Amino acid sequence: MSVKDLGKLAKGASIKMAILGSEEKNQALQAVAEALLANQAEILAANAKDMGKAEENGVRGSLLDRLLLTADRIEGIAEGVRQTAALKDPVGEVLWMRTHPNGMIYGQKRVPIGVLGMIYEARPNVTVDAFALSFKSGNAVILRGGKEAFETNQVFVKIIKEALTAVGSIPDAVQMLEDPSRETARELMRLNEYLDVLIPRGGAGLIQSVIENASVPVIETGVGNCHTFVDESANLEKAKLIVINAKVQRPGVCNALETLLVHEAVADEFLPDMLQELEAKGVECHGDERVCGFADTIIPATEWDWANEYLDLKLAIRVVPSLEAAIEHIATYSTKHSEAILTESYSASQKFLNEVDAAAVYVNASTRFTDGSEFGFGAEIGISTQKLHARGPMGVEALTTTKYIIYGNGQIRG
Repeated sequence: MSVKDLGKLAKGASIKMAILGSEEKNQALQAVAEALLANQAEILAANAKDMGKAEENGVRGSLLDRLLLTADRIEGIAEGVRQTAALKDPVGEVLWMRTHPNGMIYGQKRVPIGVLGMIYEARPNVTVDAFALSFKSGNAVILRGGKEAFETNQVFVKIIKEALTAVGSIPDAVQMLEDPSRETARELMRLNEYLDVLIPRGGAGLIQSVIENASVPVIETGVGNCHTFVDESANLEKAKLIVINAKVQRPGVCNALETLLVHEAVADEFLPDMLQELEAKGVECHGDERVCGFADTIIPATEWDWANEYLDLKLAIRVVPSLEAAIEHIATYSTKHSEAILTESYSASQKFLNEVDAAAVYVNASTRFTDGSEFGFGAEIGISTQKLHARGPMGVEALTTTKYIIYGNGQIRG
């Protein structure tokens, strides 16, 4: 099918989705979750093909980890669908009502956006997450995944469509581009006749390409050059655990730590052990002159290191003279995704919370928590780093818009 044909199907499905009841949506999502588990062997076989091709093409490290599916990860994906089903349905919620002086009653009501487009890279879980959140919020979705996960994504969509058909729901509510080429991606970016909004999810290059080439509205999701600042009052043992978690647990995701800032008052006490622990975990550290003085293995940092999202077991480290200097560094290099301060000072924590401009700002916790499932959304369709319409992890409410509803009894405007 052409991209335009998929758009027609999705548009037709979106009209039906807008009036689909909550119970019908929830039953369909539960059926999809069960189908994912029942067809686990087929999913893993398809993923093995994708993994094999990726390895042949030289894909390594954290990028392979993003592509890999296991039985536990499929269970997690299915659980995300179940959690999405259990969420409150935002569609139809009346946000407020008022009475006009002439007696009319008017207000705002949540409604689906319509047809969503998703362009994303080698993370096959996004296929299911995007479907589940779109479906729960009453939208149809057109998916364009990366070529690295093509086999896995195709199987996911097939299983979803079969499950929806089996329960008498709307299988056309999810569409996938069968050709993952750049040409079809560009067609999707300009599908104004059928597409209401486009959401890119991936690296800086992908997101920038969509912003520059799309003629449909775009919600920009996040490149994550995430910082953690160890304040002079920080509990240093707690700080080591948080830093290791934020950098090492899954280094290839957008909420992983990329730059560590350390107050000069605690650098001599904190950094020697911290650097040893990072090295033991396989992290390649890039540091300023002060940091390089702690170990011969530290690579001198450049301007590129401060601005880069590594998505790998690499970390930029800088010693700063003050909280104000840390905030200034973050303001200069942040992508406004997730930033953290580790401190026992209430005034320092409040200054950081108030002055750091990001979608998620933490005190004494890992940036790895910026995630739809961790925030109780079941899953997320992306993490918005912009300020219009949605910001931060985007759950079902972020995939709705509003319309005004007005009740009159014959009023006319004089």
